[in-house]
Amino acid sequence: MAVTDVTWGFTDCSVCPEMVIIKNGSFYMGSSDLDEPMSLANPDLLAEEKPQHLVNIQAFALGKFEVTQSEWNALMGTDPSLKKGSTHPVENISWNDAQLYVKKLGQKTGKKYRLPSEAEWEYAARGGSTSKYPWEDAVNQIDEYAWSKNNATSTKATGLKKSNQFGLHDMIGNVAEWTEDCWQSTYHDAPTDGSAWLSGNCSLRVLRGGAWGDDPQNLRVTVRDGTHPTYYRFSGSGFRVARDLD
Repeated sequence: MAVTDVTWGFTDCSVCPEMVIIKNGSFYMGSSDLDEPMSLANPDLLAEEKPQHLVNIQAFALGKFEVTQSEWNALMGTDPSLKKGSTHPVENISWNDAQLYVKKLGQKTGKKYRLPSEAEWEYAARGGSTSKYPWEDAVNQIDEYAWSKNNATSTKATGLKKSNQFGLHDMIGNVAEWTEDCWQSTYHDAPTDGSAWLSGNCSLRVLRGGAWGDDPQNLRVTVRDGTHPTYYRFSGSGFRVARDLD
């Protein structure tokens, strides 16, 4: 993986999410043929994470943390979350809900906020790693970096766990994060420029990163899930924002 340096710590307004600038680079997206299947009873479960393919990422900005309930409430005037806490990630959020937030954030700041593409999300989540998790392949380190079924019964305040090498917190666990892309059953013919895949089954949109109720196997950096953009809301669905650079 080719990776350049990162810079973090800017906000566009007093109630805006703190952003990290992810500089351009390239990486191999998805699972390789060497990754073990999620279940010995069904070796095809990794098919949706293949084929592994090279993607070139252009520089962009990404939220250092998942959007919090206080940040959501400051723009939207409500808090749909089931587990309340101003510094907890906003959850019980659909893809369409997240789109309304980024639209309002753009109107407030004059900047082009959006959801990250699935490729941008995985590149940022890996933080330069080529392993199953943003740290390495060791499952026993997961509690240092993520809220999962191992150590949580609901969401937790953002930023309590270690960041990855790009300075991003909670990319794995806490809440699963919406991305811009339409759902695809495999990566055949996937974009290689880091852009969102906006064709295919757009009746489903992609969630990434897993949530507090997931076991470690479902928190691998390559795991994907396609769900309904309007009706799918639960205590583990949230998001972080991306922004084009000026």
